[in-house]
Amino acid sequence: MNPRLAAIAGPLKDSVFALGGEEFSIGRDSSNQISVSDRLLSRRHCLIKRVDGRFRIRDLASLNSTYVNGVPIKEEFLEHGDLIAVGDSRLVFLLHEGEVPQASHPVQVSEQNLLARTTVRLKVEDALYLQPAPDWSSLPPLARMARDLTVLVKISTAINAVREPQELQRQLLQHIFEVVPAERGAILLVDESHEVSAVFGWDRGKGAEKPVQVSRTIARRVMDESVAILSNDILASEDFAVSESLEASHISSLLCVPMLLFGRALGCIYLSTTDPTTSFKEEHLHLLTVVSGIAAVALHNARHVERLETQNELLRASSRLEHSMVGDSPRMRQVYGFISRVAPTDSTVLIRGESGTGKELAAHAIHRNSPRADGPFVAINCAALTETLLESELFGHERGAFTGALAQKKGKLEVADGGTLFLDEVGEMSPLLQAKLLRVLQEREFERVGGTRTIRVDVRVVAATNRDLEEAVKDGGFRQDLYYRLNVVSFEMPALRERREDIAPLADYFAAKYGAKFKRGVEGLSKEAHACLAAYDWPGNVRELENAIERAVVLGSSDMILPEDLPETILETEPSAGASAPITKYHEAIKSAKKQLILKAVETAGGNFTEAAKLLGVHPNYLHRLVRNLNLKTSLKK
Repeated sequence: MNPRLAAIAGPLKDSVFALGGEEFSIGRDSSNQISVSDRLLSRRHCLIKRVDGRFRIRDLASLNSTYVNGVPIKEEFLEHGDLIAVGDSRLVFLLHEGEVPQASHPVQVSEQNLLARTTVRLKVEDALYLQPAPDWSSLPPLARMARDLTVLVKISTAINAVREPQELQRQLLQHIFEVVPAERGAILLVDESHEVSAVFGWDRGKGAEKPVQVSRTIARRVMDESVAILSNDILASEDFAVSESLEASHISSLLCVPMLLFGRALGCIYLSTTDPTTSFKEEHLHLLTVVSGIAAVALHNARHVERLETQNELLRASSRLEHSMVGDSPRMRQVYGFISRVAPTDSTVLIRGESGTGKELAAHAIHRNSPRADGPFVAINCAALTETLLESELFGHERGAFTGALAQKKGKLEVADGGTLFLDEVGEMSPLLQAKLLRVLQEREFERVGGTRTIRVDVRVVAATNRDLEEAVKDGGFRQDLYYRLNVVSFEMPALRERREDIAPLADYFAAKYGAKFKRGVEGLSKEAHACLAAYDWPGNVRELENAIERAVVLGSSDMILPEDLPETILETEPSAGASAPITKYHEAIKSAKKQLILKAVETAGGNFTEAAKLLGVHPNYLHRLVRNLNLKTSLKK
């Protein structure tokens, strides 16, 4: 007996750990026998202990649970071949000598049609009513029935014991190989748009380097028509004769069956062999059709559970994330989940988004949740300074480097050493500074302005922009090589109009903030004021909302923020269909009067907006804004 754990996936993949002592712990802390740098693991996640010659695994009240063969456990005895899942790691418990099972073999999908002249087609719904041919094999009928039932029992057991889709597919193919003489097999799964979203391959000969050949044409036809296909004379087909790639693959027989669920193809099971002396029989076709029905339900449920677990992990990650952002909309939860994944790394991050969406707050969150949290966070706005001043601010300067340089000055890069440098509006940087920044990202070294000594820094760069950098690269306004250096990982901060669920909590937050700042007892916003805010599109995003609430707190005279306390541009906006409350009659009357005045002035001016603006005594640009906010374009066209 040689007890050991073999890592087949995760940070420790391909590592093997001997279970020599009485106890063996796994966790994030370095004191564990298996220490894994994985934020999904607890410091001491689980413990494997030898008990009377057997090995028992116990979960140590971990946050994300310990799974054995896909099932969460508190305490369980391990058997040879059991799959242990902790965080992103997958470990196989082995007692005997033998190969560690592989996760999957590569699959190559071609566009070739492998159908030959002698092909059996079977409608899936007819499979259970067809009687088997008497000469399927040399086995007695009772022996064949016992063998097939054994395989179905094994598959049913695997479905109940395994929750991970990849492990479930591996076991399905392994059990199918016990009764079907296939050399290679693949399970193809499709998404809602009927495009192939996942492919799992398995080679009976364990040749991981040899891809499993799959014909996209056959797989697509099987799934589109819900028809199982068996073909044993591919070498004789005309389609095969003209294809050098298929001739080189030496595929002689194939068997492909759809996996149907609620009348829709979830995917297909694809088997092939290159041995001309081996052929698939209708017996195999019927059995595989039954198996595909069982597999469809199991894989559908496994994928559904996987999606739910992913969503739960995003929720847990966002709850553990330290940040100053306000909002719990689906778009913001995606942002929180992304930050929680990218923060622990040291990769350069590019944050995109319109002005005022909170890109600097996101950069702060990345820094606060990173290993550099104890280091400095230094921000610099690349659009606020001229090229010369920005160069001096970023890289520093030596005494006498230019007029006014009376002393040596450290740049933001030096100040941020050991921490994070945030470059806001990086798309506004001049070509000269872009070249210098590229060198810093590549070499992590630079010279001060007017200096010759090379300075090395350990700094993480987080950049932000509201420009379309891809278009800027095409136009020559931004260096392509710098773009690739900055765009290692990127995400977009959503505009406020794309997350309207967050407008109300943001408004309440700002009302409390500025009520305390200006020592005004503001209890919140009225329903009518909230309706006005919800109807507005917020081109200035969160920054504009904050300014509007600050103004309302300063100018308001009651305990509640009312519509009349809000800026006029917000009041002029037509309420949306889903507004929770109507605007007060007073403001409705004002808007109605404005509409009538504008319509009459434009009519008097003969449709000339400049003349209409003169009649009203306002600037033409202001008149255009009123027409847009009051939704008068349609009325003026009549």
